Amino acid sequence: MFLISIEALRRNVAILRETADAAGCKVVLAQKGFSCWKAYPYISGELDGCCASGLWEAMLARDHFRKHIVTYSPAYDEAEIDELLDFTHHLDFNSLSQWFRFRERIFQHPRFLSGELLCGLRINPEHSTGQTPIYDPCVPGSRLGITADQLAGADLTGLSGLHFHTLCEQDSPDLESTLKAVDEKFGHLLRSEQFTYLNMGGGHWITKPFYDRGLLIRLVREARERYDVEVWLEPGEAVAIHTGVLRAKVMDVFESAGHKLAILNVSATAHMPDVIEMPYRPDVFLVESGADISPPQPAVTLEGESYCLAGDPTNLQYPISNIQSLHTYRLGGPTCLAGDVVGDYSFPRELVVGDILVFDDMAHYTMVKTTTFNGVKHPPIALLHPDGRVETVREFCYGDFCNRLS
Repeated sequence: MFLISIEALRRNVAILRETADAAGCKVVLAQKGFSCWKAYPYISGELDGCCASGLWEAMLARDHFRKHIVTYSPAYDEAEIDELLDFTHHLDFNSLSQWFRFRERIFQHPRFLSGELLCGLRINPEHSTGQTPIYDPCVPGSRLGITADQLAGADLTGLSGLHFHTLCEQDSPDLESTLKAVDEKFGHLLRSEQFTYLNMGGGHWITKPFYDRGLLIRLVREARERYDVEVWLEPGEAVAIHTGVLRAKVMDVFESAGHKLAILNVSATAHMPDVIEMPYRPDVFLVESGADISPPQPAVTLEGESYCLAGDPTNLQYPISNIQSLHTYRLGGPTCLAGDVVGDYSFPRELVVGDILVFDDMAHYTMVKTTTFNGVKHPPIALLHPDGRVETVREFCYGDFCNRLS
């Protein structure tokens, strides 16, 4: 079961609202990271809208968030453009060829003529700050964003905004260095009267305890004053981080080549793919019989060890001196993929069939990426309300698997 804490979501969006108000900018939910729309009524009041990665996400925002919609996609087709023109508020393009292809159609639309619809370009400042190439849109030959040399001499009539998204799970000093590159290469455009908004994208870990929100506030204020533009932020992970868990059951325990293995009823590749793609290592807890199902606090990480200590979330203090008494298991999923492995974790006792394990921080970039690979059962999705009530908002069945293939 994916279990999402409404109280934790509200805590995060309160931080985002306070930060955005102090900076004088707009903040929207990036649905690519979290799009469980049943939770939207509990967070929409603190956010200015949603950003969408294409038509379907934009429609989801229109139908269930009902606020400002910022849309960007690497490419659109004619049918998508025709639909988006009727309801999105920002429509950002990835290339000049896409903009030139559709701009005459856009220029004739009543919402564009009235100013209700604004258009922009995604830019590539060619300034890498991350450590994971698959998430770096500034690598040489990137398909995401327009470089400064591509814009030289181009006819930009009709455009109102520039949009960059170069961060991923990063602090505000990375934004600071990125803004210097943006100013160097695109500042002349932003200083012109034509451009009225600057979208700084997502990847800002604003709700993390260590995040320097003061620096972010200063950077946004400076950009607003320097360019006289409206600034937009698109956090996804910062909205949903530390708000949900994935509860799993141990289906089998055995040994192979000196390794203890535990097969679970959830899959890394099907249910938490960032464990493999990012790669990302979640904290894991062994929930004893009768334990509360609330999302636990982060586990203790043993100094100098490569694994996270798992345990009952009500009693996590296992001293390092007890390390010899821990039992290490390789946790894997029920699919046929050999690499469907979460990782090696140590527990204070041996695992047995039927044990419940809780994977922390499973609200963002999990449900939006899940699959039914191998016909593995998809976990239900539930909301944990502040009064302790658990509301199951989606259960999956064989028909969901069968119908998506025919």
